[in-house]
Amino acid sequence: MAHTKRLSQSITGSWSEMMAPPSPAAFSDDDSDKWVQHWRSVLAKGISSSLFLDLIDSRIVAVDADISVEDACDRLLSEDILCLAIRAQTLAENSPYLGLFDFSDVNAFLAFAATRHTLSPDDLRGNPRLDNIVTAAIAGRVPVHLVSNLSDKNPLSTLPHDATVISLLEVFARGSHRVLIQAPSPSTEFLGMVSDRGLLDWFSLYVSESPSFRAYLSNPLNSHALPSVNIYDSIISSLSTATVLDAMKLMSEEGVSSIAVLDDETHYLLSAVSVTDIGKIVVPAQSNQILATSLHAFISHIKEADGSEDGADKFPAYSVSPSSTLLYTVQKLLTTNAHRVFVTRESLGSASPLLSPSFPGNLSGIVSIVDTLSVFARIAKIPNIDPMRMQRHRRASSSSSQGSRSDRSDILLSRSNSRTSVRRSLSFRKTPGHSLSSSLSGSAVIDK
Repeated sequence: MAHTKRLSQSITGSWSEMMAPPSPAAFSDDDSDKWVQHWRSVLAKGISSSLFLDLIDSRIVAVDADISVEDACDRLLSEDILCLAIRAQTLAENSPYLGLFDFSDVNAFLAFAATRHTLSPDDLRGNPRLDNIVTAAIAGRVPVHLVSNLSDKNPLSTLPHDATVISLLEVFARGSHRVLIQAPSPSTEFLGMVSDRGLLDWFSLYVSESPSFRAYLSNPLNSHALPSVNIYDSIISSLSTATVLDAMKLMSEEGVSSIAVLDDETHYLLSAVSVTDIGKIVVPAQSNQILATSLHAFISHIKEADGSEDGADKFPAYSVSPSSTLLYTVQKLLTTNAHRVFVTRESLGSASPLLSPSFPGNLSGIVSIVDTLSVFARIAKIPNIDPMRMQRHRRASSSSSQGSRSDRSDILLSRSNSRTSVRRSLSFRKTPGHSLSSSLSGSAVIDK
């Protein structure tokens, strides 16, 4: 029986009555006008006169479109970066880059490699991209441009050199995570990259300039326009006895960058597993047996790595409560280096730290960086704000691909038995004659 699922929890009326949310967080028009006026004055490339922070938070590391997926993974790890830019193959392209490649794409590729044997020849022919990947693997080498944005989570977005905080909010509040900033014309170069985390960091510092903004962020989560705080039936989670491969498939199928890991008996939050964890721990592993490792053991390994790097115990450090302030949540997102934190229900009484057994588990929602930036985008009255748009698109495409043999636009994955998948899965170590590419061309691949 599969141990990964979209957690479904029913909340009774008595719980809702006891935990009624406070009044919506309010701010005056004068305050918001001052905030937005300041945001319009801050350029992505440049230093705010008082914050001394360049919003460009990472350099662009570019690789050729034809390098192998293995070499691209090595580059991510050796450079200790989260994203690569893929150079355009011809000078005729409008941009010097044709796409991005990050750990979400790594996870999607590995999950496909581990479950490729479940696809029929019609499945592959119905999805030209996957068909091209398998064809390249049979030839012995998968170029990275075929895997760029395979996860459908990191489209290539660019803004001009004079982009402002408002310009960035317009992009991030609709689900993107990175923006490349162009140099002034006539140069075709780019100055660097701004991440959604980098912009959130700027807002966390802006509170020192604006007491009224700090007061607004000091309201509890459930008073803000954050619909994801209470989504009991849509939290992507996995029990701790599930395997690493189960988690990889779930993240790829559901279009998320991390999942909650729950205790098997109580369904309480233990920790989280992300695509970055997969990229940094699974890819360099000595054996593909890591795919069969339980998530409980895997998160212990993550905890060990955290402590060895900075002496800080981040386990579990990925949760906030509905009464936590938005400012505290922002600080938690930044200090844990997570893209999202999970919202857990609080105890009904002081006598016990546990909830009543009538309420299974303690998860109630999530708050992501994109969710938070969307709150600020609404203050700025940016139109068409929809932080869930990209995720809904990925899920709709996935559902369509599972129900039809034609017009498939997303990666096709099967919730097959993890033991079978592990036996036929890839070797992550680059050994002579065996690589990520060769794993797709083995006997488990259906003849074309």
